[in-house]
Amino acid sequence: MTLHLIALLTVLLHLAFAGARITLSLFALSLDATPLTVGLLMSLLAIVPMLFAVSWGRYVDRVGVRGPMLAGSAAVLAAMLLAFLVPRLEMLFLVSVLAGSGFILFHICVNQAVGLIGPPENHARNFSLLALAFSAANVIGPTIAGFAIDWIGHRHTFLLFGGAALTALLVLAAKKIGTPRHGSLRKAGEKRRLTDLLRIPALRRVFVASAVLSMSWDLFTFVMPIHGSRLGLSASTIGLILGCFGIAVFVVRLILPLLVHRLSEWKMLIGAMFVTGTAIAIIPLIEGVPLLMGLAFVLGVGLGGAQPIIMALLYNQAPPGRGAEAIGVRTLLLNASQAGIPLFFGALGAALGMAPVFWTMALTLLAGGYYARKG
Repeated sequence: MTLHLIALLTVLLHLAFAGARITLSLFALSLDATPLTVGLLMSLLAIVPMLFAVSWGRYVDRVGVRGPMLAGSAAVLAAMLLAFLVPRLEMLFLVSVLAGSGFILFHICVNQAVGLIGPPENHARNFSLLALAFSAANVIGPTIAGFAIDWIGHRHTFLLFGGAALTALLVLAAKKIGTPRHGSLRKAGEKRRLTDLLRIPALRRVFVASAVLSMSWDLFTFVMPIHGSRLGLSASTIGLILGCFGIAVFVVRLILPLLVHRLSEWKMLIGAMFVTGTAIAIIPLIEGVPLLMGLAFVLGVGLGGAQPIIMALLYNQAPPGRGAEAIGVRTLLLNASQAGIPLFFGALGAALGMAPVFWTMALTLLAGGYYARKG
């Protein structure tokens, strides 16, 4: 029951965050914000939590998940209420920081909680269920945001998502999430350093794979609309291509629990990196929409299926008592990718065109797969 409760809480809070992220940018534009200002607002969702992710992970290792989950939910709720009560552009900067920080703290906690449930051989299946909850919320939140903005306006849309965050907070307060400790507790006077985790070869391989796959996900969602526009595709056609990617992510996470006990986790991860790298290399050579949709589906299968595997490997390889800290390191890498990939590859694309952007990422994926296999 605990696993399903965590999945429910994840859907509630993540749909609030995902929907509010869309509402935040559209509300800022309605308040005459410049594209630069909107970009800064979006970056604050990731940059500020990135600075504290590792520290928050250590804190969760020390005190458990319940208190930080309550704090994260409360921060998201406070952000929604502030946006409703003070609908001014300058307030949206605080809203962005609160929402992003609260969600990332909650994200670290739910991954820690799922990692503490059951034996190591069940971790991939459990993380698949959690990833499925994130996927569902990532579809529901923006969809609700789009319709709600048209029907009730930006302010009341924030209030609507505040209701989802409040529901998560109340459910969490009413029900106790009982999870065991992750191995030994911290010893008195023990100093924990990030380099300690990076010295573990298997954990280092997981971090590299996680960073490369996260970069690929961010690259595809950022560059595909630009690439499609240069091919003369309509917005609806580009949306269909991205929709194929999203459907594949959902489908692979739905069937992954049936596969994890039959295939090696490392082989699945390395295979996903090689397949994804090959698909990304082919994209700039293709102009036909059906083939682009097919490649997007292949990418969704590879990238969507790899994430639960990464979490299972990450948690299984982390030292006792440092599971949430390892999750914090991965969160730092993901947020750095979300903040930096659009800037770096946007500059590369402007200078050299889209094809070198795809091929650079493809080579990075193939090299990452080779590194993971070599280990």
